[in-house]
Amino acid sequence: MKKTVISLAIATSLTLSFTSVQASTSANASHHQSSDQKVLKKVNTEKIYQDIAYLSKKPRVAGTEAEREAATFVQKRLSKLGYESAVEPFTFTGYTSAASFSLSVNGTSYSPTTFTYSTNGNVTAEIVDGGLGTKDNLANKDVTGKIVLVQRGTITFGEKVLNAAEKGAAAVIIFNNTDGELNGTLGGANDNYIPSLAVTKEEGEKILTSIQKGEKPSGTVKIEGAVVSERTSYNVTATKPSTFKKKGTNDIIVVGAHHDSVAGAPGANDDASGTAMVLELARVFKTLPTDTELRFVTFGAEEVGLLGSEHYVSELSEDEKNRIVGMFNLDMVGSRDAGDLVMNTADGTPNLVTELAQASSTRLNGAPTPFQAGGRSDHVPFAEAGIPAALFIHSPSEPWYHTPEDTLDKISKEKLQDVAEIVGTAIYDRSRPDQQGSSVKKKATFKAPHLYHEQDVK
Repeated sequence: MKKTVISLAIATSLTLSFTSVQASTSANASHHQSSDQKVLKKVNTEKIYQDIAYLSKKPRVAGTEAEREAATFVQKRLSKLGYESAVEPFTFTGYTSAASFSLSVNGTSYSPTTFTYSTNGNVTAEIVDGGLGTKDNLANKDVTGKIVLVQRGTITFGEKVLNAAEKGAAAVIIFNNTDGELNGTLGGANDNYIPSLAVTKEEGEKILTSIQKGEKPSGTVKIEGAVVSERTSYNVTATKPSTFKKKGTNDIIVVGAHHDSVAGAPGANDDASGTAMVLELARVFKTLPTDTELRFVTFGAEEVGLLGSEHYVSELSEDEKNRIVGMFNLDMVGSRDAGDLVMNTADGTPNLVTELAQASSTRLNGAPTPFQAGGRSDHVPFAEAGIPAALFIHSPSEPWYHTPEDTLDKISKEKLQDVAEIVGTAIYDRSRPDQQGSSVKKKATFKAPHLYHEQDVK
């Protein structure tokens, strides 16, 4: 009889505990639903679309008047929302692509492409095989005054050019290691560069076969009108302090995107979509009470090496770096022709940003947004500083990435709505007032490499 009483007591206790857990879980879900709705009912995709339409009227190349106009537009929109916003200039070494360039081999014209930061020149000389252009490949070769043919791979394009120049070469031809045109960058200005052009895999192999037959082909590399100069780009910033002066968390969340584009591309998706979404989230959060400082930033000169975000992070104090609990980077978030939404972290591991977004996407869509390793955008400088950061992007990219076809008509309002809802509710999950006192910070313990977003470097 005593045994039965004990069993009954245990069963009653377990039932009460289970009921308590169920009630707590139900209450938590209900609370999340309530707080999510505060964001969802404010998101206006039409406003995002209209801002994309304005920004994508023309290319916004870093250091140009068009980029300055885009930065001014963003700043005025933030000011109109009631933020104290600022356009913050910074200088960088910019590059204007060659006005003309050509390649001929034994009198036959080829169809080359140029590298960003390739220097001017007019060279006619014998073409020799340089392998992959490594120091070892060139160590025992006589390339003085000659044009060196090298294949893409192993080391960066810039290293290949510098290695050939160090051995006395007069010019470099780099051929692709896969089908298609090769568009790349040498990574930055350098007085030691020599004229460099790129050709397809098929064209490169044709020249290489001629060399291997002992024919000693003669080539002419000509590049004219390339300009390297000091230029000015801009970051645009706006801050929403904690609504509660005495009871705030003292934490900071950064929401960012880049407003510049590549030459020749109006950049509707890359990245007017992200810039417009930053503006919309700034509008959404302007009247929502938050216990966390929110910073809305659009970066310049992303397409030439993440320069705007690097500058922004370099200007942060150690106190600010320690207080930033997450950086949400919005880059290419609206193309109808891209794949599904993913998150990229610089080292491929989860952090507070991915956890918040996976929780919000699960609540909204029934499944967590996946994440993977990936750099090449403005979350990288934050990650390098030990700040939890993630890129929101659709993968694979659309076919017209970095082309004149990246236009407004390719933008999907449904994808814009989805990303805005996931990111907006994730941010609010961490910054809503009832979360005050929480100071969870998940810091990265790595130093990610500088990975350029705009073009291949090797």
